[in-house]
Amino acid sequence: MSAAEGTTRNAELFDRARAAIPGGVNSPVRGFGSVGGTPRFLERAEGPHVWDAEGSRYVDLVASWGPALLGHAEPSVLEAVHAAVSRGLSFGASTPGETELAELIAERVRAGGLAPVERVRLVSTGTEATMTAIRLARGATGRDLLVKFAGHYHGHSDSLLAEAGSGLATLALPGSAGVTAATAAQTLVVPYNDRAAVEAVFAEHGERIAAIITEASAANMGVVPPEPGFNAFLAETAHRHGALLILDEVLTGFRVHPAGFWGLQVEGGERFVPDLMTFGKVIGGGLPLAALGGRADLMAQLAPTGPVYQAGTLSGNPVAVAAGLATLRAATPEVYARLNRTADAIVAATGEALHAAGVEHSISRAGNLFNVVFAPRSPRDYAEAKTQRAERYAPFFHAMLDAGVSLPPSVFEAWFVTAAHDEAALDQIRAALPLAARAAAAG
Repeated sequence: MSAAEGTTRNAELFDRARAAIPGGVNSPVRGFGSVGGTPRFLERAEGPHVWDAEGSRYVDLVASWGPALLGHAEPSVLEAVHAAVSRGLSFGASTPGETELAELIAERVRAGGLAPVERVRLVSTGTEATMTAIRLARGATGRDLLVKFAGHYHGHSDSLLAEAGSGLATLALPGSAGVTAATAAQTLVVPYNDRAAVEAVFAEHGERIAAIITEASAANMGVVPPEPGFNAFLAETAHRHGALLILDEVLTGFRVHPAGFWGLQVEGGERFVPDLMTFGKVIGGGLPLAALGGRADLMAQLAPTGPVYQAGTLSGNPVAVAAGLATLRAATPEVYARLNRTADAIVAATGEALHAAGVEHSISRAGNLFNVVFAPRSPRDYAEAKTQRAERYAPFFHAMLDAGVSLPPSVFEAWFVTAAHDEAALDQIRAALPLAARAAAAG
């Protein structure tokens, strides 16, 4: 059955899900809220493809929101997982694999003679990693306030669900029901890529700021890379005021470079060292796993060696660790070269199709992460990202879906390629783009 022949089974499943699950989904973007229509309920995946409950096959540019670096159901990862499962699912005790994965993460996060990760703590989700990093920063500095950037997403813990106030350095208001004003007031939200705003917030609150947290490259308001030198500026500014820099690589870590986006920047000549880093997605190979890492003296502040408490029954789960180890071991420089070539091909084809259809657009990119922006230039911050003709994305998205190409169901999400996207998959994407571009032009 083709994607255009109807969605009866998907609709039935969505109705059933909405009767049992809030909104019918367990993560909001899956609900197709910004593009409309019926979400596809997926039943299997292999290589560059996913199949829905009606048997329709799609070339996948979601890649489980990042973890499927090698492609879906990659044989070496499945073999490692099956072997781990045969030994038991969870032990509630330490396993050798945990240490192997921590060592491998630290070994990979090295570039230009710099090694920011000396110790690693494994957790289960990216939210847990960033939440713990913030708690650790506050515990280590004895300070309360956190600086974050508008449009950056660091998980759904209370202190991070905040939006900017009326000024550049205004104490934030809650950005979600259930978050108290007192909690939100500990987060200072400033515009991204705005050095003056960062300087202003430190001039006013510097003695109370524990840390700056930033996505290594923003990818949750669309892909918006840091301007040249911006992350290094953040490190210098934080350290000058006795604060820490937390570099969130939950999404970018080990996806755009063997050492993450930080490694890509150092390779490009930007030398700076974050104090703490968070990782997720790729390091779990598709299973729930995340981590935080950093300097040994800071990480020693975590329990049981220090006073900052963190625990997790399933932290370092042996099956997830096995998937992560297999994925990282297979993520060779050749894999990253292939990812970059694949991204190049899709970016070029997408730009050509939109240009031919007369659609004003730009394509924003950070390494092999990218997305279409329906505006004449790529944004530098969240305010600019929100000014694009976002209404053009829904018809573009659905035209691609009808042609058998699955894109992220939001204009503000990155597109993800995998090492399994072959020429046949690329040809299908190229064939789908002209009609999708014309749909966007009419939208």
